[in-house]
Amino acid sequence: MIRRMLNFVLSPQNALLKAWSNTKLGSFKLRLDYDAFPRPHYAYCVYFAAQQARALGMDRISVLEFGVAGGRGLMELERIVEEIEKEFGVEIEVWGFDTGEGLPEPEGFRDLPYIWQEGFFKMDQESLKSKLSRAKLIIGNVKDTVPSFVDEHRPAPLGAAIFDLDFWSSTCDSLQIFDGHEDTRLPRIFCYFDDVSSAEGGGLLNEYVGQLASIADYNSQNEVKKIAPIAGMRSIRKIQAGWNDKIYVHHDFSHPEYNHYIHSSKDRQLEI
Repeated sequence: MIRRMLNFVLSPQNALLKAWSNTKLGSFKLRLDYDAFPRPHYAYCVYFAAQQARALGMDRISVLEFGVAGGRGLMELERIVEEIEKEFGVEIEVWGFDTGEGLPEPEGFRDLPYIWQEGFFKMDQESLKSKLSRAKLIIGNVKDTVPSFVDEHRPAPLGAAIFDLDFWSSTCDSLQIFDGHEDTRLPRIFCYFDDVSSAEGGGLLNEYVGQLASIADYNSQNEVKKIAPIAGMRSIRKIQAGWNDKIYVHHDFSHPEYNHYIHSSKDRQLEI
């Protein structure tokens, strides 16, 4: 009964939840349980990436946002990583990838040009840079910037990634971030794909176009690395929301740390 009441009072549309999301009342995990963040999907990915890193004995990770646009998501990342760093003792780098000039020209039907057009979501670079305190911008088309990113910038191992590039082609290019040596990433990377759910009468998304096609292509091309949604994600959340269906995890089954036991319980036994 209490849980049902909380779920009603703290539903995503409720004014009380929106007010709570602008405060730091309660622990980070409590607020995460009830979506008390402007972008709970960002908080979820970064929180569990940092938790995994600590369990693996790592002291630093990177969080990437592909498709910065106006920059509100990147600024939200800056806010939440400060709290998560204190909780887990893991340093978190924040990186944002964007052309700076809006969407590039669509490359055929897979890029859904009936929804997205060249020049959408242009960035005001100078204004955004003046508002950022720690995030670093990588400006340029991801097909050019991603392949050289690790060698050029030497980021901490990747722990979480936000994909909001809209296009099939750009998302495919951004997924090259997983091609580097295993030292460049955690064995499991928490991902948010913004464009994998349809809008009524408009999006009509499927595995043959857009980000869903990008994920399908990646999985078909890799035997020991797969991108997959978390099974039963909605059932494990106290507050069920649309973003639950957009959380995926990049699994590197060949990663030397993939089988490392990460849970706090060291002896799981059941009494008769």
